Amino acid sequence: MAPLTPDTWGEAEVVFGTKGDPAFCWCQFFRMQQAEWKASTRAGNRQALLEQAGRDRPPGLIAYLDREPVGWLALGPRTAYARVMGNTRLGQTTAGTDLDDPLVWAVTCFVVRVGFRRKGIAAALLAAAPDFARSHGATVLEGYPVDVRHKPGKPASAELYHGVATTFEAAGYTEVGRTGTTRPIMRLQL
Repeated sequence: MAPLTPDTWGEAEVVFGTKGDPAFCWCQFFRMQQAEWKASTRAGNRQALLEQAGRDRPPGLIAYLDREPVGWLALGPRTAYARVMGNTRLGQTTAGTDLDDPLVWAVTCFVVRVGFRRKGIAAALLAAAPDFARSHGATVLEGYPVDVRHKPGKPASAELYHGVATTFEAAGYTEVGRTGTTRPIMRLQL
């Protein structure tokens, strides 16, 4: 694992690729309100993540398998994610009692390259998240995965960028509420 910095930017470009949702989003969806997202562009989103990589607190972690960049996890203070902060259902749960606390961090996105899925990359990224968050002052990690046990049919891989609830459970996270039938709020005290 390595944090995303200007030095590891080339590895992020490999993980995000040139087509599909990650190559458009560049992990900006949760940082924007809906109107801003609708007006966003691939190039603008890419530039935004590059700028975030140059800040004091990296915006996420890159996973490697045999030195090859294969995955990505976005995490940071929940207050940095406009879409999370604007989720009224989140504010109505027990997690909403500390909604403005910058020490509560959110795990918002996973990207695992095609060909490397189902190899434990997302679980490894999630396992590395507590140390990274703790080293930047976080006291709580929170995630908003999909609970595939309550979702009819097999979900498409594009639906799983939030992570899967069982992966969070295996990493020691506890459900503290739901924003919908298939959307638990998972927390880990650091």
